[in-house]
Amino acid sequence: MPARSTHVVHNKKGGWDIKKSGVKTPVAHCKTKLAAVDKARKISRKAKTELVIHNMDGKIAKKDSHGRDSRKSKG
Repeated sequence: MPARSTHVVHNKKGGWDIKKSGVKTPVAHCKTKLAAVDKARKISRKAKTELVIHNMDGKIAKKDSHGRDSRKSKG
């Protein structure tokens, strides 16, 4: 089963989109990256997915795991 994730990505027309892996249509759109990250974090926590925050160039800036962590080590 592929890993599920929630992504914050820059929209070329302006603002930031929140997308779920495997879905083309954005879940939400925000004017600022900060607002998009805040909203995506809430969505990710509720769905227990990994949050992936992208920069304007599309590169990954940060990842946060909100459940279903496959790592078996403590800490």
